[in-house]
This record gives sequence, C-alpha cells and structure tokens, in this order.
Amino acid sequence: MNQAQLALLIFCISYGLFVVFPVKRPHIAVSASILLILTGILSLKQAFWLINWNVMGIFVGTLIVADVFMASRVPAFLAEIIVDRAKNTCWAILLICLLTGFISAFVENVATVLIVAPIALSLAKKLKINPMNMMIAIAVSSNLQGAATLIGDPPSMLLAGFAKMNFMDFFFYRGRPSIFFAVEIGALVSFLVLYYFFRHLRQKNELVAVEQIRSWVPTGILVVLIIALAGSSFFDPGFSYIGGILCMIFGLISIVWEKVVNRKSVIAGLKALDWETTFFLMGVFILVGSITVTGWIDVLAGYLSALVGTNIFLGYTLLVFFAVILSAFVDNVPFLAAMLPVAVSMSAKLNMPASLFLFGLLIGASIGGNITPIGASANIVACGLLKKEGYKVTFKDFARIGVPFTFTAVTAAYLFGWFVWSK
Repeated sequence: MNQAQLALLIFCISYGLFVVFPVKRPHIAVSASILLILTGILSLKQAFWLINWNVMGIFVGTLIVADVFMASRVPAFLAEIIVDRAKNTCWAILLICLLTGFISAFVENVATVLIVAPIALSLAKKLKINPMNMMIAIAVSSNLQGAATLIGDPPSMLLAGFAKMNFMDFFFYRGRPSIFFAVEIGALVSFLVLYYFFRHLRQKNELVAVEQIRSWVPTGILVVLIIALAGSSFFDPGFSYIGGILCMIFGLISIVWEKVVNRKSVIAGLKALDWETTFFLMGVFILVGSITVTGWIDVLAGYLSALVGTNIFLGYTLLVFFAVILSAFVDNVPFLAAMLPVAVSMSAKLNMPASLFLFGLLIGASIGGNITPIGASANIVACGLLKKEGYKVTFKDFARIGVPFTFTAVTAAYLFGWFVWSK
C-alpha cells in the first residue's frame, strides 16, 4: 500500500468513526493527524501549515467573546421583552426564532441555543405547552443563520479561509449579492413553515421579568469586533491573518474585563470554552489536507465532472443536494472541509468561477444539518435540554419540522444562488 492509499484509508476510517462515535470526534481527528505524521504521509511542518490559523484565531476569539456576551444576560433579557410584547404565543415563538437567527449570525450556534433556550422553556412551562417543537424551531433557526456571516459558524469560517473571503464578502462578493442574501431569502420562505406549525397557538402570554442585565459592555465588545472585522476587509483582502488577530485581541479584552470587573477566574473561564471543537477543527484541517496533498481531491473532482459533463446546472444541483442529504447525518465541518477543494476543481473543469459551487456547497452543508437531531451540534444540544425537561425527541419528531424547513430554505437559497452567481 503506497502513501496515497494509506492517506485515503486513514481519512475514510476517521470519517466513519466521526459518524459512529460523534462524542469522540476530537480524539479521532487528533489521533488520525498524529498517525499521518508518524507514517510519513505528512511532515510535522506540513501538518502545521495545513491548519488555517486565521480561521482558528477567529473561532477561539469569537468563542470567548460569545461566552462573555452570553453571561451578560443581554440576549435573554431581549428575549423576555419580545415574549411579553408579542400579541400571542404563536408570534412570541416566531419572534424568539427571529432573535435566535439574529444572534446566530454573529455568535456560534450552540452558544445561541444556550442563550435563548431558557426563555423558550420558561414560556412553555407558564402556558403548559409541550416545548419540543419550539426548541426544534430555535435549533433550526440557529443553524440557518449561522451561515449568513463569516463569524456565524465554523463552516462559514472554513469557506472564508479556503476562498480568502473577508467579512464584507459575505454580503457582496465581486459586485454581486453574496451568501448573506441567499440565507435571508431562505429564512424568509422557511419562516412560513414555522408559522404553519405554530399558527394554532393563539393565547396571549405574559412572562414575569426575571432577567437582569449584568452589563452592556460585552455587547459593546461584540459590536466593535463586528465593525473591526468589516473594516479589516480593506487591509487584508486575502483573508490571511488580520481577522484571526482581531478576534483573539477582542477575546483577550473580554477575558481581562471578566477578571477585573466580575472577578471571574481566567483559568476557569478558559477551561469552560469549547476546546474539543477547537482541536477537532485542527485535526480536520490536517486530515483533509492529507488527501489534497496526495491527489485524491482531484480524482473525486474528475469523477463528478465526468458525471455531469458540461451541464453546469446539473453539477450545481447535484453538489447542493448531495451536501443537504449527507449533512443530515455527517457533521458539516469535516464534510465541508473535504468538499471545498472538490467544488473548486469541478468549477475549473467546467470552466466557470468557483463562487457558484462554493456558495451552493455552504448552503447545502449548513442547512442540511436541520433534517435530523444529529445533523448539527445545535440540534444535539437542543434535544439534550429537552431530555433534561423530560421530553425525548425522536428522529420523526425532529424531521417533522426539520425536513420541510430545510428543503424550503435550501430551495429558495439554491435558486437565488443560481440566478445571481451562474453567469
């Protein structure tokens, strides 16, 4: 067995283990990366530089800022206001989903669900209704909007790092409307799906205010970070280092503020961060890099290109909905990381700009996770919170909302992408 075949074997076994043992993904990814180095497929230097350190800086930095933002209770306070001012339960739930989507565009999806979930559960208890559908709606809303901006979720960061896209490129890319608008079109249409599920809840609700804002400073830090990332687009058009540095600086500011003002333990705060996902991302970068270095990405791209011939629309459609179906069962981070080089190679073979396939791939991979309760980390967290409350979510329960929501949102965004980026 030569090194290229061994690299492919390690890659396939790792991805299979990701599916079978989702809780052990970080250990599997790191172990596989070490194995690639020990077998001589990659040198230590190659493995180091296969990791996109700019993306890692953005992920860790925004994770710290989001954690402090969540602890400030500003999002939960805003959710309470929305619930109290909504004309009935149906609109309270829909407005909570809108707030979830807004927060998720700037804060990692799991953190967003943890921010909003207590309000949803409180509302359900007060009105004596089953919170299951409400929590599922919050999870899918979070996953959808996470793809809207560069800092919304790891898949967006992966795309940005791979395609050298800066923060503003997610709004307008080379003079055309970009990912943000495709996601919002999908959100607008899928909002009708959520309305259909909650339309019968007509009772008026009032929550007793319990949330007290601890400080507006973390909100200010988050807003300034977003503005700084947008401004950095002019100084780092190649998305090579400034975004990661900025996020780490603002993360450090958040840590110092927590230590000085709230007297929180820095060590305890750092330990509480999602380090498992951090190491998982690093391992995935190395795994995918190994099959790129050994030429397998070009082989797969050649096969898919031969399958679609010169039919660009067929290739685009196949890529998007293949991503949707697979992401319902496979974590979208390793899937997207593996498929980004394939999308570029396919575009080159079809003699067209890569943006159509890259954007379609992100849409399919990010939204496709909404089909099942294991398709995205936010779904798993939402189901876990429901289980603690005594509600067990089956695949059928989740798919009842997830399937129509997903295919409605994907179809709208997919068509928008075709008409905007195919020429």
